[in-house]
Amino acid sequence: MENDSSFKLASKWQDYKLLIKFNLSFMVVFSAVISYLLAPKVKEYDWGAIGILFLGGMLVTGSANAINQIVEKDTDALMKRTANRPVASGRMSIQEAWTFAVLAGIGGVLLLWHFNLLCAVLAAFSLFLYAFIYTPLKKVSAISVLVGAVPGSLPCLIGWAAGNDDLSAGGWILFGIQFFWQFPHFWAIAWIAHKDYSAAGFKMLPSDQGPGKYSAIQAIIYSLLLFPVGVLPYFTGMSGLVSLGIVLVANLFMVGQCVRLYREMTVQAARRVMFSSYIYLPVVLLALLADKIA
Repeated sequence: MENDSSFKLASKWQDYKLLIKFNLSFMVVFSAVISYLLAPKVKEYDWGAIGILFLGGMLVTGSANAINQIVEKDTDALMKRTANRPVASGRMSIQEAWTFAVLAGIGGVLLLWHFNLLCAVLAAFSLFLYAFIYTPLKKVSAISVLVGAVPGSLPCLIGWAAGNDDLSAGGWILFGIQFFWQFPHFWAIAWIAHKDYSAAGFKMLPSDQGPGKYSAIQAIIYSLLLFPVGVLPYFTGMSGLVSLGIVLVANLFMVGQCVRLYREMTVQAARRVMFSSYIYLPVVLLALLADKIA
């Protein structure tokens, strides 16, 4: 009986990890924490503040992802990569998911208010934009990727606002890096999952023709835009020369993978872009932090 209870608890825990898209949420909140630590007013690591920012960010992001899965319950059930999600599979009721989403969203925003009102407002706006604008727009137009890149980048501004109490240039630079990074990242995912997305009615690639030269060129263009925004931390005095070199090498790597996608036009090449993007963001952010100029 005890083993059965433990199994049910473990199963429920796994369902909630899927509901909040734990890995994605962790990466999003990671960028908020690094942005907080890069703020000039943050001179030392306050682990209590970092913990509050991390938990608040996870709750807000988890709430947005839960609402996303509620809204997309039927379409998630049609796609192999999402059919096992708790709401789509029927393991979790819509009422339970909504209860979690509302409590997590309110709790997360209140926790971020610990830093300042600006932080809380940005978090609430990010949640609203992702859950109620980006999510339904995915079936209307590929412009949804552009719209979704905004709440996807706002964690950088939230973290910066938490550490610096404002939206000064450094926060916008970090926002810009994460903003442009998202296009090759999500287009690579959309390329890999094109059949699933098309069956569900999602329009995620920049071309109506699906995976093709135009989509690959767009990925190259946006990866190239990482160069001018990526050098700004050095030229604005946020970080030093070492991180500039690392950022430039990382940018070359990303562009190279996108060019390879254009030349090969295969799912395997798209998968390389996707995994490269997973490596790119933490490498760049950690390099900027390690080389921060006080």
